[in-house]
Amino acid sequence: MEPFRNPKPDYTKVFIATGLVFLLSALLFGLAGALEYALPGFWRDRFSFEKIRPLHVSSAVFWILMGAIGSVLYFLKEHNNQDLKRLNLVKWMFYLFAVSFVAILISYSFGIFGGREYWEFHPAFSVLITLSWGLFIFVFLSNFKTLKNQPVYVWMWFTGALFFLFTYLESNLWLIPEIRNHLVKDMTIQWKSYGSMVGSWNMLIYGSSIYLMDKIAGNKKYSFSSIAFWLYFLGLFNLMFNWGHHIYTLPTQPYVKHIAYAVSMTELFIFGRIIYLWKASVTEAKKNFHINSFRFLLAADVWVFLTLGLAIAMSIPALNIYMHGTHTVVAHTMGATIGINSMLLLAFASDSMGKNHSCSTTTKGYWIANISLIVFWLALLVAGFLKAYWQFNQPEVAYGDMINSLRPWFYVFFISGLALVTGLVMIIIPLLKRGFDKFSLTKSS
Repeated sequence: MEPFRNPKPDYTKVFIATGLVFLLSALLFGLAGALEYALPGFWRDRFSFEKIRPLHVSSAVFWILMGAIGSVLYFLKEHNNQDLKRLNLVKWMFYLFAVSFVAILISYSFGIFGGREYWEFHPAFSVLITLSWGLFIFVFLSNFKTLKNQPVYVWMWFTGALFFLFTYLESNLWLIPEIRNHLVKDMTIQWKSYGSMVGSWNMLIYGSSIYLMDKIAGNKKYSFSSIAFWLYFLGLFNLMFNWGHHIYTLPTQPYVKHIAYAVSMTELFIFGRIIYLWKASVTEAKKNFHINSFRFLLAADVWVFLTLGLAIAMSIPALNIYMHGTHTVVAHTMGATIGINSMLLLAFASDSMGKNHSCSTTTKGYWIANISLIVFWLALLVAGFLKAYWQFNQPEVAYGDMINSLRPWFYVFFISGLALVTGLVMIIIPLLKRGFDKFSLTKSS
């Protein structure tokens, strides 16, 4: 009997696989939060909503970051047609991210907080995240002799990585007393940095999408096209200024809000247009060969337009005042996070994990997830509209009575959420199984 050996792991795929685990975590905590909506106080004494919410939100963010980093590094290796340089730093980068993210979730479970909205963890963890992201930028640049004459996705990856570090550092400016003690300045910087941060990781994801579309089509038509570079410049402008619609309710300069309104109606439309034109040019054979990735790209295309419509409505000041602080904002976030970002990241995972052909479990999960997500999204929209109507037209109705009137929609929200989780689990488990199979013990030659 020949000895067994453990093959050297590909840390680009380890990033993606770990991201999928965080996605499972986000789904479970999200389902727990939805249950609290349907059955108020269900486990308030043991596991309150104040713990569930950050566990859910942070797990979703960690899934996006780990999935995006792994996809960029995996596609970068393919783009250069050679192994990544600085592999030892990639390994350290993974462990720094993984340890800090897991420690953050554990700290939430013990009720240890100390940060801000969305980044609710203790600011000490920011040191590890900043160091890890700095290593990511260094590794990325180490794999290029020059950025000249590179396709658009390389520029999107570079810009996204650079601006994420900038906006993440900006999000920690609240630690300075002069900013923390000035309410309007503090809230403006907080919401601005978060909005720009989303634009930064969108750069990583959209750039990877363009790379994958080129890979499926078998040419670089789109990555060197004028419309792709327009997407890049609009995306860059977007992450700088589109955050303005988050602060419509704050006493800031009107021109900031006007710029945000104009910019917010461009980026997703251009991106959706790229996918629409691309899919029409791919032959049936290529569609079938890359069936899983192709399907997830199509799903993201649909959600781009649904999310765009809601984003346009939210960007109109006269409507934003009604939607702000309601479940409509949650619907927008879920559409963007699950419908766009997660579907695109699942397309990348399907490509990188190998065996990109369809299987019955994945196909069923795909349809269950997308159909239930539409119901889930609509239930949140209706609840948001009803809450907005109460805020401006029924001041005499008590808040508790209003919430009770929304209970039927919370039931729909929970049931569709349960179906959504089921569908996504049917997609995630086969992906993880294929990923772990590659890391299993094999006979040495």
